[in-house]
Amino acid sequence: QVQLVESGGNLVQAGDSLRLSCAVSGSNVDEYAYAWFRQAPGKEREGVSCIANHGLTTVYPDSVKGRFAISRDTTKNTVYLQMDRLSPEDTAVYYCATALLHLCTGRFPEEYHYWGQGTQVTVSS
Repeated sequence: QVQLVESGGNLVQAGDSLRLSCAVSGSNVDEYAYAWFRQAPGKEREGVSCIANHGLTTVYPDSVKGRFAISRDTTKNTVYLQMDRLSPEDTAVYYCATALLHLCTGRFPEEYHYWGQGTQVTVSS
């Protein structure tokens, strides 16, 4: 049974950086692809970034390209989301997810079966 536990969310100011962590148990982070999603109040959950089992990364929304980066540490079995130059539009609950597939084949939440509980990121202006 795969379990995902996110942490690192916080209240920060616009322009600040934040690193989210997703601790994985029941699987190795280099065995499957893992993705970050976010859901802002009143909006649908959207894919943010994904890292495949071989390490290739994908960033989905144009709004975060160049600012967000996904990575992993196999020794800690943890996936990270580094977020730089945060803006109020980045305010959301951030989730870690996996479909137990090797590649980042989807950016839509219905394609993923295992989810963490989420961590709140709030960016003040």
